[in-house]
Amino acid sequence: MIDLGQTGQVFGEHGIGKTATFFSHIARSHPDTELVFVPAANLTPDDLLANAPVRDAASGELVLRQLVMRQLRPGKRFVLLIDDSLQAGESIQSQLMQIACNWTLGEFDLRELGCVGVFLTDNESLAETAARRSDLAILDRMVTVRITANDTAWRAELSARFTEWDLRPLFRIWAAQTPAVRELLSPRTLEHILANAREGFPLVWGLPLINGERLRLAEPGLGDDGKPHPSRTGEILDRIAAALGVANPAQVPDPVRRVVRAALRNRWTVLLQGPPGCGKTEIVRQLVREELGREPLYYSMPVTNVEDLCAPVPTPDGSLDNLLAVHFTGDAPKAVVWDEYNRPKDKAAFAKLMEITQEWSLAGQRIGGLRAQIALQNPPYHLGRKLQVARNNIAQATRFTASLVVDPADIPANEWLIARYGAVAETVLEWWKNDIDEDGRAWITKRTLERLIKLHGKGLPLQIGTIYLGDGEYAPVPLTALVERLERRPVTGLRELAADPAGWEQRLRRAAEASSEGTNDSDTVHQVISNAELSQLRRHQALIARLVAWLPPKLRSTYLVGASDEHQRYWIETFALMPRQPQPQRSQDSHQSATR
Repeated sequence: MIDLGQTGQVFGEHGIGKTATFFSHIARSHPDTELVFVPAANLTPDDLLANAPVRDAASGELVLRQLVMRQLRPGKRFVLLIDDSLQAGESIQSQLMQIACNWTLGEFDLRELGCVGVFLTDNESLAETAARRSDLAILDRMVTVRITANDTAWRAELSARFTEWDLRPLFRIWAAQTPAVRELLSPRTLEHILANAREGFPLVWGLPLINGERLRLAEPGLGDDGKPHPSRTGEILDRIAAALGVANPAQVPDPVRRVVRAALRNRWTVLLQGPPGCGKTEIVRQLVREELGREPLYYSMPVTNVEDLCAPVPTPDGSLDNLLAVHFTGDAPKAVVWDEYNRPKDKAAFAKLMEITQEWSLAGQRIGGLRAQIALQNPPYHLGRKLQVARNNIAQATRFTASLVVDPADIPANEWLIARYGAVAETVLEWWKNDIDEDGRAWITKRTLERLIKLHGKGLPLQIGTIYLGDGEYAPVPLTALVERLERRPVTGLRELAADPAGWEQRLRRAAEASSEGTNDSDTVHQVISNAELSQLRRHQALIARLVAWLPPKLRSTYLVGASDEHQRYWIETFALMPRQPQPQRSQDSHQSATR
């Protein structure tokens, strides 16, 4: 098409490497030519062309002139690639029509500016685009090519990127799937699965979250029985893991910290979806500070405008330049947190993120030093109630290398509460862990726990700190036990164990002599230790080493199962401190019972 001087229209499924092919081919086959990449999904009418008053050099008077975006004046031959062209708004489509038909924009002839090729790319599925291109006056000016994943070099690119594996078995697994499943399991998604496999993460993290739900690898529609076709996700991912010779764990300890650190290390874009108030934002900001030594670039999408990221401005040389927000400039290491990702202020801001998350650029300009992007969002439904979040499509969802569904237990917000509020936080957390059921814990978020702690400190009623549901109704969680704990009702916790170490050791000794399974005292101490946070365990390490020596071995072993690296290191140290105990002499009745 470049040689013929024809406008090219390229249609193909999402994630098969259409855009990447342009970047690699132009650089290799036309080294004297620049690729001008324009993501149409986030264009505004003034991005390509704008009228502005300028002073006429001859008369000295102000005149109105058209200014064209600086990218279209690179000073050398260029190929113009308009990506996601069908996702542009109606006002942009008229500008794209002029470019596609005549290679002009306003009063500018793109050929005179150095343009040697114009291409428009997209997936023509209405599930991902805003419109169909049906005007014959436009279609008659283009050469149209429809491609599939078999028409791009994604296999070679993946093999070059993941040299530690022979990917031919993976390619055979992919080729053996039905066309519908292959489209879901796009090359871009396969790349994300491989990236997660390299880090030892669950492979399912590489599958996108579409409208809050994990992508199912299944045939579309209903089966003969009138039910949806069964999901083959687990089977296919297990086969991929076997082909690579890696594990496919269902979960990993401390997932949020591990994935954020992997993102900063590998330059990933990740999505964390979890219920409101569980501490997602705070832990991500804390981890970025720890890893980079500086605050992340934080944007809350409900209040973020496109102009907060970049804005077109006229320049003295008669071009239209895009100024980036100051935080995006410079080459210092930086990470971006997109908070409330699925609650954008408007569609334009949401569309702008498609370029940043996929191309790591803004208005076509590279963002220097960008190490990671972490998007945070809520699910569409929580506790039976619908949340006011936006919908996405598969093209937007597959921008993330890892997509996690976060449980509140995955975020160590308890440690933060203890570090900040001390003994009161420990008491409130003991109530949260022991005195209410699972449904109650879902209603009492970590954010709510902090409010309860603050209200107690001021002597105010605790109920007003719970979630208000309207018409005088609060979250259905009884607070009587919490009030009693805060009023020092007798309870058993680490502080109580530490107050009488000899007495508790004697109880456990008797329990060990009575039965190899332990007694109620053994279960009480085990429960206290299991519920304690790492900071509490470290504070009482000598006591715990003294007590766990008398616990049944099967209880001690549970402390290492599924534990994070930090917890495992703690328990290895603690077990090394355990005093060696003589074999307990059980009673004659117990011995005879055991013999029987």
